[in-house]
Amino acid sequence: MGFWLIVYVAFLFILLLFNITKATDFVTFIINGISGGGDYWKNQSLKALAMTTSQGGFITSTASPNGDGRPDPEPDHLLVLVHGIYASPSDWRYVEAELKRRLGRHFLIYASSCNTYSKTFSGIDGAGKRLADEVKQIVKSRDNLKKISFLAHSLGEKLAAPLAPMFVGRTGTQLFLTDGKPDKPPLLLRMTTDSQEADFISALGAFRYRILYANVSYDHMVGWRTSSIRRESELVKPPFKSLDGYQHVVDVEYCPPVVSTGANFPPEAAKAKEAAQNVPTTKNTLEYHEIMEEEMIRGLQQLGWKKVDVSFHASFWPFFAHNNIHVKDEWFHKAGAGVIAHVADSINQQEKQHQTTSLISASL
Repeated sequence: MGFWLIVYVAFLFILLLFNITKATDFVTFIINGISGGGDYWKNQSLKALAMTTSQGGFITSTASPNGDGRPDPEPDHLLVLVHGIYASPSDWRYVEAELKRRLGRHFLIYASSCNTYSKTFSGIDGAGKRLADEVKQIVKSRDNLKKISFLAHSLGEKLAAPLAPMFVGRTGTQLFLTDGKPDKPPLLLRMTTDSQEADFISALGAFRYRILYANVSYDHMVGWRTSSIRRESELVKPPFKSLDGYQHVVDVEYCPPVVSTGANFPPEAAKAKEAAQNVPTTKNTLEYHEIMEEEMIRGLQQLGWKKVDVSFHASFWPFFAHNNIHVKDEWFHKAGAGVIAHVADSINQQEKQHQTTSLISASL
């Protein structure tokens, strides 16, 4: 799985930028976002800067050298790359090189290695805890870090029924929303709301920006509808042409928050879940998933999102869309280079905006 903190929203690409007072506080946020501890968000105040897009080593960005003989400043922005289900840090080889080239020296790039291959089947919560522990160790070893970012590629949605046998164990039941007792909401639904377990949606709402990237077609692992947090009725035909300078990035839309009661687990959902657990059929499983999808959308649309639509219809290998979007292999999936360029430029843009805002605030 990809970015375990928010895997429930079925994102194809997740990029979270956090601006925090203490990096160790952010690590606490990750742990609470996975395994409970919602009281943290009731007692702490973190200002967050966020965007969305899913080798265990450090790479310091090399762009914009000083050139004046002075020693280069220590990086203050940690960028963690998180691979998808049954994958490895090597998936990020191209992205690592591009971000190293495009971003300034204040970025420290780290490819997570704690959830490689079969470890992704141990459960979303368990993988999230391992990721949190890994990041915590990095933050503790670097005193200069003030910001932390996640760039993650993830399956992120429940999978097509024919693929179900491939995904076994705890992760499989969580992805198919059948974890827990029939009368209890599944983990992925709980992660679209606030509860006694943890204030998931409030934590996500603390971010200043939320941007997500989604394939509009040819991705047979993650559908456009759920990867972009849209209902079927909200999908419109995407533009045919790419944005200038970003091949295969076809549209950018800001969706303001929608006022609602948020996600719920109604009685009919509990009944449908029990049927899907005990005597699963195509019909009752579909009915249950439709109820859950609507509730999760209601929960997540309480927040504003910027949505970046990506289309590989004109690429040589459009059916590789799922791996093109993060250029898993530079030779086979290079069609996604424009997407990575867009991600890098978005990071730089938000960095500049934040610096400008900070300067204005400091002068008041």
